Amino acid sequence: MENDPSAPFPWQRNLLVVFVGSLTTVMAMSLVLPFLPLYLGELGVRGRDVDLWSGVAYGATLFSAGLVAPLWGFLGDRFGRKPMLVRASLGMAVAMSLMGLAQDPWQLVGLRLLTGLLGGYSSGSMILVATQTPKERSGWALGVLSSGIMAGNLLGPLAGGLLPPLIGIRLTFLAAGAVIFVSFLGTLFLLKGEGGRRRPVREAGELRPPVPNKPLLAVMLVTGLLLTAANLSVEPILAVYVASLGTAAGQVTTVAGLAFSASALGSLLSAAALGRLADRVGPRNVMVGCLAAAALLMVPQALATAGWQLLVWRFLLGCALGGLLPCLASVLRHAVPSSMAGRMLGLSTSAQYAGQVIGPVGGGFIAGFGGVPLVLAITGAVLLATAGLNVAVSRARS
Repeated sequence: MENDPSAPFPWQRNLLVVFVGSLTTVMAMSLVLPFLPLYLGELGVRGRDVDLWSGVAYGATLFSAGLVAPLWGFLGDRFGRKPMLVRASLGMAVAMSLMGLAQDPWQLVGLRLLTGLLGGYSSGSMILVATQTPKERSGWALGVLSSGIMAGNLLGPLAGGLLPPLIGIRLTFLAAGAVIFVSFLGTLFLLKGEGGRRRPVREAGELRPPVPNKPLLAVMLVTGLLLTAANLSVEPILAVYVASLGTAAGQVTTVAGLAFSASALGSLLSAAALGRLADRVGPRNVMVGCLAAAALLMVPQALATAGWQLLVWRFLLGCALGGLLPCLASVLRHAVPSSMAGRMLGLSTSAQYAGQVIGPVGGGFIAGFGGVPLVLAITGAVLLATAGLNVAVSRARS
């Protein structure tokens, strides 16, 4: 039965495999963030150029990954989801290991670009889980996977702060590559694919099937972009806001770090529960509720008078945001046929990468004119407008 292509996918086992794979790959990819400026210093970058090169090196992976996400989604529809995950994990393992051998900043940036081009394990995992999991369990399964991704984002910077003093920066890159290679082996040998089948090539002159639910799909892409942009709009300037609340100079970075972690922890704890709720009441209903709650939680953040208050509201914000991306993926998956799911989820991933660029840039620009409270107020308005847009489309479809 295990080798019968017509048999149901062992989706629980696949979920466990990609949960572990996503956690470890995201952890390995994010551990570079704490020491990236220090590594550039080792590569000969000096003075203010360190800030410039750090931004370029960090953004290079997001840029290239956003460009190719729809392509990998299309190839996943064509050749199967498992080959895409095997490719991503092996490519990321090689590229990450080579970063530890870079000799100048150009090589590092080039390898960061290559990582984005070859990567995409977590987004590919979302597509695989969304397409293989029974519809009535998809919200919960996507929530569990999202928890693994967020756990990797939490643990990665922690490991990146602890390992370099112990083994050095270059060996830390090699260790990260080794961790991703273990994920590659697990994906290769433990993940159940689509039975080796691939979609037949279209005959010459055969029409491409029309894309259904175009208005809904367009709104979901816009939602992903605005959600990611809103979530990241304040993060690069969070330390500035913490300092403005009267936090002691020696504690600013600690409180800012805790504020980052509080939001991620809230999302980690709520994702699976909100996914289970989405299976009961519908992912769009949960998504609208979470968007509205997140918008309202921006108000007390803008009115905070102490660092501890900000931590509380950031944790609650994370709880509200935890269910959004899994619900978004679930809506997209069930709005199109399985043969188009990879393409649409790939486009959604690209939209979210665009939000990761627009959010920090826009937040920094607005803060320069009106301060961080204005950023929080505008972010709340954007989230509330996004909720209203989803309600309007839902009513129009009804």
